[in-house]
Amino acid sequence: MRALTSQEPTRVGRDGDAVLVEPEWLHEHLLDQNVRVVEVDVGPAAYQEGHIDGAVLWNVYADLKDTSYRLRDSTAIQHLLARSGIGPATTVVFYGYAPAMGMWLMKLYGHPDARILNCSRQTWQAEDRPWSTQVPASTTGSYPLPPEEGLLRANQLSVQAAIDDPTCTIVDVRTAPEFNGDRFWPSGGLEEGGRAGHVPSARHLSIDGVFDARGAYRRTSDLRALFAPIDLSGDGDLITYCTIGGRACTAWFVLRHLLGRDRVRVYDGSWAEWGRMPTTPVAAG
Repeated sequence: MRALTSQEPTRVGRDGDAVLVEPEWLHEHLLDQNVRVVEVDVGPAAYQEGHIDGAVLWNVYADLKDTSYRLRDSTAIQHLLARSGIGPATTVVFYGYAPAMGMWLMKLYGHPDARILNCSRQTWQAEDRPWSTQVPASTTGSYPLPPEEGLLRANQLSVQAAIDDPTCTIVDVRTAPEFNGDRFWPSGGLEEGGRAGHVPSARHLSIDGVFDARGAYRRTSDLRALFAPIDLSGDGDLITYCTIGGRACTAWFVLRHLLGRDRVRVYDGSWAEWGRMPTTPVAAG
């Protein structure tokens, strides 16, 4: 097994840890015993058609979220990590529809080495890198998780308390039609009992433009310009949200790991929870 070194083509985050890996690095390390690749998506269809060789699938709706769109409990996450072949010393590399959600989950439980592939699955396949339709066998084992990192996650009550809190900024990273109340789901689909709009006092900052044509994160200077409406040097709390948490985690990853902003939390229930609750305040327009 080849050791992971700082000289590999990776991108280092604010804490000195490798947080982004280039496709060349992952291609070279696919067979390393302490590297596990995870595709994060909202369904199995794309994964079943083909995926990075050896990758396992985390289905957001089946594996990560409960029926109320909240993160599953630690027992379920422990089982997920064990059957995915992930232990405390594993280097986990995420890609797919919502890789930052996988990254956020691992950091929520203090995993020391989680990274994101710095390209899209389409780019990986187009470059003729190892691709497969075979599903790796589930593994057995145990990964006792520590308590959650308290500064990474916000719940519905935290968001409601932040509405009138001048020390906390709520950041809605959805598209303008979602923020304005023109649609509940990004696709435009309806939700029975759901209300479209945004959390009152939330600042709208769409993350469109975070990625380049290859699906890689743009340069730090470009990301800093994109997130300029946020006080990047401040010490107040930020809470990001979207619809199910994927885009909110992307914003968290950029703010926390690529731009070095402290005190960023993800409202993992996001609009799928907030907009379906009959008593939460909703603004539109």
